[in-house]
Amino acid sequence: MSSPRSGFGSGFRFLFEPGFFSSGPVHAALLTGTVVALVSGAVGVFTVLRGQSFAGHSLADLGTLGGSGAFLFGVGPLWGFIAAGVAVGGAMDLASTRRRASRGVATGIVLGAVQGVSALLLYLDTTSGSTTGVTVTVLFGSLFAVSGYTATATLAFALLGLASLAVCYRPLLLDSVSTDLAAARGVRVRLLGLAFMVVMGITVALSSLIVGTILSPALLIGPAATALRLTQSPLAAMGTAAALGALATGLGVLLAYDSYHWKPVGNGWPVSLFVIALLFTAYLLSGLRRPRAGTGPAPATATTEAA
Repeated sequence: MSSPRSGFGSGFRFLFEPGFFSSGPVHAALLTGTVVALVSGAVGVFTVLRGQSFAGHSLADLGTLGGSGAFLFGVGPLWGFIAAGVAVGGAMDLASTRRRASRGVATGIVLGAVQGVSALLLYLDTTSGSTTGVTVTVLFGSLFAVSGYTATATLAFALLGLASLAVCYRPLLLDSVSTDLAAARGVRVRLLGLAFMVVMGITVALSSLIVGTILSPALLIGPAATALRLTQSPLAAMGTAAALGALATGLGVLLAYDSYHWKPVGNGWPVSLFVIALLFTAYLLSGLRRPRAGTGPAPATATTEAA
């Protein structure tokens, strides 16, 4: 008869495959992925509140331009994602007007203009002998490959995004509730909108490095949408979204590492698959426990926090 201790040990080994806690790539993946998930969750809340989810999705799609271009010219993919995110995010804001209804139109115009170039660069990458496998890396990410200088730069950009969000929190929240009220209180709404689009572009670029350009919108929008279902305060929603994203990323790294030992042995599953599956499950479950007063922070609550 086996003892409870031996049963616990067997369960522990089943969940954590040998080498998980001693693996350098795993440590780097957990640290980098968690920090990126934190900033993605926080920025994602404002993205949803401002009705710019489509812009976030488009930034991810257009990140293919930066990632494929970086590989084509022998530059690290992070810098390609960052350059594309900042440039395209700024272009989207400059092409829009103060009316929120025009944001979707401006986003669609920029999306159509850049998508063709992205397809061309990705085609050139796939036909080049020195960049084989770039399509999978750009579209689905490579978290376990993020290390060294790239990991340090990723952490620096993530901290920059969080710091920018902290500085702009109150005026950004007020602008998210009412642009006219924010302008009446002296907020430079156009400059603020441009700054937020740049921060969103950086955030999407970082998440593209983690889970790829196809799935990065889920890391930006998924935790935020779930948190807004469960909370009544924007600040609480940001904390909840950041925690959900970090938890899903950590579990995704664990499951991806364990998958190398699943049958057929040696064919591990991507981190992005597990992260997105966990976030999607959390969103579905959040529908079972919605706030009574509606979904997300009430305008009065948001205005009070912004005051």
